[in-house]
Amino acid sequence: MDFSLDTTSLIIVTIITAATPLLLAALGELVNEKSGVLNLGLEGMMVVGAVMAFLTVTSTGSATLAIIVAILSGMGMALIFSVLTLSLQSNQVATGLALTIFGLGLSSLIGINLVGMAYDGLPKLNIAFLSDLPFFGNVLFSHDILVYFSIVMVFATYWFLNKTKYGLVLRAVGESHDAAHSIGYPVIKIRYMAALYGGAMSGLAGAYLSLAYSPMWADNMTAGRGWIALALVVFAMWMPSRVLLGAYMFGGITILQLHGQGMGIDMPSEFLSMLPYLATIIVLVLISRQAQNNYAPACLGKPFHSIR
Repeated sequence: MDFSLDTTSLIIVTIITAATPLLLAALGELVNEKSGVLNLGLEGMMVVGAVMAFLTVTSTGSATLAIIVAILSGMGMALIFSVLTLSLQSNQVATGLALTIFGLGLSSLIGINLVGMAYDGLPKLNIAFLSDLPFFGNVLFSHDILVYFSIVMVFATYWFLNKTKYGLVLRAVGESHDAAHSIGYPVIKIRYMAALYGGAMSGLAGAYLSLAYSPMWADNMTAGRGWIALALVVFAMWMPSRVLLGAYMFGGITILQLHGQGMGIDMPSEFLSMLPYLATIIVLVLISRQAQNNYAPACLGKPFHSIR
């Protein structure tokens, strides 16, 4: 394969687009888990966001409205999860798995008439002179708004969690909900807000899939990305900067299946397709023990029972 500047920039751009939905969903789940809530329903929230975004854009022609609808759809799914787990005290793991199954079925029903339809995709950024630069213009200034938003959210999430009072309170709830409650913080309300934020980011990740990454609708188009995003949070040890690193690493592994044959890699295409999921399992096996013991919020997945 000819590794010219144009080819190299194309590979980098492809990695960035593959990493963006993982980054968006993982950042939302990171905040969610920092509050002590474990939502395994990312896949379901993402796929519902994807189908609702595509349904909206094909019906109205407005990408902005489609993104808003996807965010609201993800929040609606997260609200179902929150009511069941935070208000009704159902098991978070079982409820998250049920949310994924429900989301996959609901998206298939909604999108039954959308299969085969196409969309031009989100508009790309075009800055005079900068976008025309060789190599760097394509790598840095040829993306849609959601790519840049995902990068901004890495820094915003770090700032919120580490530099603001509200971020400190959220982390305190995740570390010791009883102590936070004893000094007057509304634990359930804070966890509701964190869960809704996680749903919004998952819905946005789904919108990116159907509006930008593959501007179309296909049944189960998330293809396990929600599970990879969940693994990214553990890989990142609940640190936003490491989520960025992990998302781009997994994005690179994902696009290897697209460029592998062109590079002359003599492997079955099925093996290349399973690489992102194989890498997820290997990473979790290698680091989960250390991460769980030292970095996971102490109250992650534990229900809160108010004494009042």
